[in-house]
Amino acid sequence: MFGYSFGRLFLSLEVEKILRCFTTISALQCHLSQQLVRAVEANAEAPSVGFVPTMGALHIGHQSLIERARANNDIVVVSIFVNPLQFGPAEDLGNYPRPLDADKALCEAAGVDVLFMPTPDSLYGEAGRDPQHKLTQVIPPAAMMNCLCGKSRTGHFEGVATVVTKLLSIVRPTRAYFGEKDAQQLAIIRRLALELNLPGQIIGCPIVREPSGLAYSSRNAYLSTDERDQATALSQGLRLAAERFAQGDRNAEVLKTLVRDHVESQLGYSPEYVELVHPDSLESLETVEEIGLLAIAAQVGTARLIDNTVLAERKAIIAIDGPAGAGKSTVTRRIAQALGLRYLDTGAMYRALTWLVLDAGIDMADEAAVAELMGTSEIRFEFPELSQDDDAPQLTRVWVNGTEVTQAIREPHVSRNVSTVAAQRLVREHLVEQQRHYGVAGNIVAEGRDIGTTVFPDAELKIFLTATSVERARRRLADMEQQGQELPTLEALEKEISERDHKDSTREVSPLKKAEDAIEVLTDGLTIEQVTDKIVSLYGDEGYR
Repeated sequence: MFGYSFGRLFLSLEVEKILRCFTTISALQCHLSQQLVRAVEANAEAPSVGFVPTMGALHIGHQSLIERARANNDIVVVSIFVNPLQFGPAEDLGNYPRPLDADKALCEAAGVDVLFMPTPDSLYGEAGRDPQHKLTQVIPPAAMMNCLCGKSRTGHFEGVATVVTKLLSIVRPTRAYFGEKDAQQLAIIRRLALELNLPGQIIGCPIVREPSGLAYSSRNAYLSTDERDQATALSQGLRLAAERFAQGDRNAEVLKTLVRDHVESQLGYSPEYVELVHPDSLESLETVEEIGLLAIAAQVGTARLIDNTVLAERKAIIAIDGPAGAGKSTVTRRIAQALGLRYLDTGAMYRALTWLVLDAGIDMADEAAVAELMGTSEIRFEFPELSQDDDAPQLTRVWVNGTEVTQAIREPHVSRNVSTVAAQRLVREHLVEQQRHYGVAGNIVAEGRDIGTTVFPDAELKIFLTATSVERARRRLADMEQQGQELPTLEALEKEISERDHKDSTREVSPLKKAEDAIEVLTDGLTIEQVTDKIVSLYGDEGYR
């Protein structure tokens, strides 16, 4: 007996859970359509689909992508397809490892729901028999293809772009997961998804390494024992450069030379390339202003290996999540004051859009109308610069289409409706991108519902601030009384808070939940000062002061 979780509504089914395997597009799409129909019949939200495209020969790195997909989606689809388009004439297409039984076993153990294993014929049709000459292909920007690996792998990224575009169009996932080891590929896919409006949010996942530091790769299977030892020179060189960067050296040539010299001393020959580029545009950098991607490729035996590390001029981020009424806003302001950090008031961003929707008289359930309004309106924020000398609390100032609405967005009718607007996928995607932009340089503390899980999953310190619903109702009642607002009953407030908790934790996009590495702080019985002091102390314990 098992259950599918459709939109967090659990449907119990009297059948064994099995890994469904398909080789044809029609069968795969039929199966996914059936899951959607089941959800509709059960009056549940459409199931979210997490997609992990691979070429097989799965390893722990792939497993980490699958686990990320499993944790955040109702259905997980993995594809295995050794794509002939991305192999050159002298490359290892014929010898590429294809341990299908082991791959299936890994997928079953990881809880994958669907394994898609098309052949070139089933994926590309008749053109798949001679894809280089007959198949319509996707051509990414030349500047993104002609650097790094593209210099020696002519046609590779056209092949990657074509197969990924096709797979995303077939599966139509909610989210698609790619490893950050293939950084050039990830940057190109993100550009394609943005400019071609491909379905699904593109999510990069961290490099997974062996204890020696060697990045997991399917091509590691080609390495002998001695070659595996030699191959660690790549990660060692990158680590040396990262240490020099942390000491304050920002010069690209200095950092690249450090990596190149170390790898050459270990291998006895020069790597194919060592380059420092911007991780999004892949433009070459002379110095690292805010962020840079230090990438390397080298031939070790018969294996061509790649690796990279991100060098970021970023100070620490504190991410504070938790349910409504847990005191996040007040505590976050106090922490910003105590530590001299910038305060990123994400709640004000969602409130501003909610106010705009209400003011325009739009049906909040009409997601298309909300998206249209969002795309044609200007919302501007001025986040307060806080210091220990500030006595009075400072609010984030907000302007909508040139009109200041700083106080209006905090009215009760906005509070009652903000969860409905914030739950919409397009709203969250739009505002999350804005929040990430504000956080590029770090040195901020931010609070919300999905800061540590979605907005800043790599935040240095994550806090899950919570309190019982009755405690949060008491606090909210006191705040309303202090602001001179009309007072509801405590029971009505507690019911409203419980309903908002349900909306926040069951929404399809970025539901409220504690990040795995977050520290939970229960605030019942604690003063604001005590909670602030506790988090400031945790920040100091982590060595960021």
